[in-house]
Amino acid sequence: MKHPRTVDDVMSHVVVSVRSDTTAPEIARSMRRWGVHTVPVVSPEGRVVGVVSESAVLGGEEPGGPTAGRLMAAPAVTVPRGASIAGAARLMERGRLKRLPVVDEDGCPVGFVSRGDLLRACLRSDSEIAEDVRHELVTHLGPGDDAALTVRVADGAVTLTGSLPASVPADRALRLARAVPGVVDAAAELGPGTRRAAER
Repeated sequence: MKHPRTVDDVMSHVVVSVRSDTTAPEIARSMRRWGVHTVPVVSPEGRVVGVVSESAVLGGEEPGGPTAGRLMAAPAVTVPRGASIAGAARLMERGRLKRLPVVDEDGCPVGFVSRGDLLRACLRSDSEIAEDVRHELVTHLGPGDDAALTVRVADGAVTLTGSLPASVPADRALRLARAVPGVVDAAAELGPGTRRAAER
C-alpha cells in the first residue's frame, strides 16, 4: 500500500462548518454532536474565513452570547488537500496549531488534519524518510548538484554529508529535514569550507 504523502491521505473527511452569525450555544451543540474541537467559519460562498476553537466557545453559551464571527480566529490558517505531510507539519509548528482546516482549490472546507494524523504518518521506514528529505531539499533549495549531497537516515536520525550550494546555510537545510514526518534528529557533516552543524 502506498505510504501517505499528502494531507488528503491522512485527513479526516468529516466537515462541520458554521456561518459567522452562528451563536456560541449552537457551535457548542455542533461540537458535542460531531465530537470535534474546532470548526471552520465559512462565508456565504462556502469559503473558510476563520476558525472557532472549543476554548473560544467556553463562556460564550449564555443567551445572546457571541457569534462565530466574534469568536473566530481570522484570517484562518488552512492547508490545501494536496499539500505534503511535511508542509502541513511546518504550518502547524509555525502557528503552534493542533488542527488545520483542509480546503479545496476554491477555499471551501473538505476536512481537517490534526497533529495526530501527521504523527500516524511518521510511522515509516528510514528509506521513506530519506526519500522525503531529498524531495524537501530539492523543492526548497533547488536541484543544484544532487550528487554533492548525501542523505543518510538511521532510526529516524538524518545525517547530511557532502556539500550544499554556497548560498544555502546548513541550518536551513537542517530545519527542512527536521520538518519531515518521522525525523527525530538532524545533523550535517559537510565538506571543507562548510562548517559542521547540528540541530537537536
